Amino acid sequence: MSNIPGNLKYTASHEWVLDNGDGTVTVGITDHAQDQLGDVVFVELPEVGREVEAGEEFSLVESVKAASDIYAPVTGEIIEVNEELEGAPETINEHAFEDGWIAKIKLTDPEELADLLDADAYEARVEEDA
Repeated sequence: MSNIPGNLKYTASHEWVLDNGDGTVTVGITDHAQDQLGDVVFVELPEVGREVEAGEEFSLVESVKAASDIYAPVTGEIIEVNEELEGAPETINEHAFEDGWIAKIKLTDPEELADLLDADAYEARVEEDA
């Protein structure tokens, strides 16, 4: 079973969201997603300052097996990207929930966080897919 931290929120498309408590969130892909992708070889980071809508693709992760669009889990502005991934994309495989984050987003509507899945709902979703 994949690692699914209880302090995060999740999307059905396998992104995780950490509420930073200051009107911003940190976003990455889940352990399950990186496991399905295999060895990550490239991450296309979004542009800082870009406005994204919840559900819009904003990043791309390429592995030896496939390329996968990453979707914004919330609406807001990209305020920071994880430039470490440019030189070390495999960080997503090694530390999906820590150093493997992709972007930080300043929330337009904090209420959107309530629409995301909690760990139990996400785990049920992963088990459905298995």
